Amino acid sequence: MTNKIAILYQAKLPPIKNGIQKPMKPGGYSDSGADIAYELKKNGIHIITPIENPDNNIDLDWVFPDTKEGIEHAISKGADTFWLNTVLYKKHEIEHFFDKKLQFIGQLPEKVDIYDKYFTNELLRKNQIPVPKSELITSKDLTEYKLSLNFPLVVKPIRGRGSQGVTLVKNQKELDNSLRNIFSDKEYGDIVLLEQYLNGQEITITVMPSGTYVINHNETKLETPWCLPAVKRFNHKDGIAPYNGNIAVINNSLVLNDAELKSKEILEVYSHCQKAGELLQINAPIRIDCRADENGKYYLFDLNMKPNMTGPSRPQRQNQDSLTLLSARKIGWNYFELLKNMIRQSWIV
Repeated sequence: MTNKIAILYQAKLPPIKNGIQKPMKPGGYSDSGADIAYELKKNGIHIITPIENPDNNIDLDWVFPDTKEGIEHAISKGADTFWLNTVLYKKHEIEHFFDKKLQFIGQLPEKVDIYDKYFTNELLRKNQIPVPKSELITSKDLTEYKLSLNFPLVVKPIRGRGSQGVTLVKNQKELDNSLRNIFSDKEYGDIVLLEQYLNGQEITITVMPSGTYVINHNETKLETPWCLPAVKRFNHKDGIAPYNGNIAVINNSLVLNDAELKSKEILEVYSHCQKAGELLQINAPIRIDCRADENGKYYLFDLNMKPNMTGPSRPQRQNQDSLTLLSARKIGWNYFELLKNMIRQSWIV
């Protein structure tokens, strides 16, 4: 691979869209960006960094801000490939560089902009992919609304991050309190999603885009999106998997065993996740959280166009396997091999 890669991180809040705000992660994914850069550099990939001798304890030594100035800085240092490890949206600064004969690793910004939780669920539902029943509530509805769903329910931001801001409510009083809290906070805007709660096992599936991969030392061309092995989640708090910024996923997540991975239910949900990847025309991995009902049927309840990509590259971060990396290990990839296969899917405009 001859790419000269610069990793971007999120330097500012994305614009408010239809009254909905997506909050920033502290550090703007500079931690995972530094993990990626360190791992690639360690393995001989040409990584462009803001300073010549980055300190492995300082995230920002390894990554460039996703601003016009940050991108231009990386180009001036020789970058010809940008890893879009940031929150993307239509008219993101990176779009101004699409005609510069550069390569990109990540999703197209305009696609990410479209697929918030509600829009995505409705798209999947219309294409016969099972998703939980849901409805929208706005801050204007707070004093008077008619609920069409039965308790228990999950209250979640439309453009949240993982399980942040997500709560399980079991009755009207809990729902009213949750809505008052989330709307008064203003962090997520003035619209939230109410969703049917499923009480079965929760799993996470990483869907890889079509492309050419190296698996078990063999180059394989896959014509359609495909799934890495499913990871089950456990040790939920109040019915919700804790945010991975608070609890490392290796402490509450495990790849399903071989028998479970071959079950009818898992193979069926794989087909739904692959179809979702096709509908969204993904250019990079996505992560789909799924949960089973009382009969063991899985529903897709959260599709994340930017899965966390932390990894145990730097000495002080040896417990930072992401859910995607846990899956990748099951097919024989270590962190570097996962990243290298992602680089293989780089694209130009």
